[in-house]
Amino acid sequence: MPTRSNTAPDTTSIALTIAGSDSSGGAGIQADLKAFSALGAYGASVITAITAQNTRSVTAVHEIPVDMVFAQIRAVLDDLEVDAIKIGMLSSADIIQTVCNALTDFERAIVVDPVMVAKSGDLLLQQSAIESLKSDLLPRASLITPNLPEAAQLLGCGLATDQASMLAQGQALLELGTSAVLVKGGHGRGSECIDLLVTRSNPVESYRAARIDTRNTHGSGCTLSASIAAFLANGLPLHESVKRAHSYLQASIKAADNLQIGQGHGPVHHFHRQW
Repeated sequence: MPTRSNTAPDTTSIALTIAGSDSSGGAGIQADLKAFSALGAYGASVITAITAQNTRSVTAVHEIPVDMVFAQIRAVLDDLEVDAIKIGMLSSADIIQTVCNALTDFERAIVVDPVMVAKSGDLLLQQSAIESLKSDLLPRASLITPNLPEAAQLLGCGLATDQASMLAQGQALLELGTSAVLVKGGHGRGSECIDLLVTRSNPVESYRAARIDTRNTHGSGCTLSASIAAFLANGLPLHESVKRAHSYLQASIKAADNLQIGQGHGPVHHFHRQW
């Protein structure tokens, strides 16, 4: 793949999303591209699945053939100087393997959001694919961003109920081979939402925010992981990327009620800074 020269003049930061399409525009590829654009990174995309989806439910999922997934990734990496990749919905073991094979020579940041269930409760990852996700993809990741149910499912244990159990699960997830874990506390209880960044070499960092009373959080997980990838693409270190992405997402959720989209869980407002 092309190599960016350290002595080259300033160039456009490029982030690539490999994920599923959300026809309602609030999550998946669409949310990722919105977050990239809002945060100053050029967005490229590889579609792994097409979903018939709105703010209330996912009514159908069509996987893209694996040869086309591979071809999309190679077309992008053979031409664009991608600085960071965000990986979202990979619905089957075959697609997970294909993505891993296509990224063999990619050496920059990879953020994996282990998408398993949509906001509506519909399954987005086949049960048979979980082992492939754990053994093949997560060891390639610079960062994984599971929410509490995803962390529990990956580890085959109960849901974390406090900061101590979140930390324990984050440390256990590191043993799967990833370089860092951001355990997201959005599914927790209480007036404060706490995310924990667990790495191999640095102290645990916590990111705290008041829990926002809104049902309009569709795409929040996609947006956070894409935002981190955008900041990494812009050259920021991991801890600073997570910090800024966390602040951006909180502002996007706060502004979500300014949008009137759909009759279920509406999307966060990616462009709250612009309109």
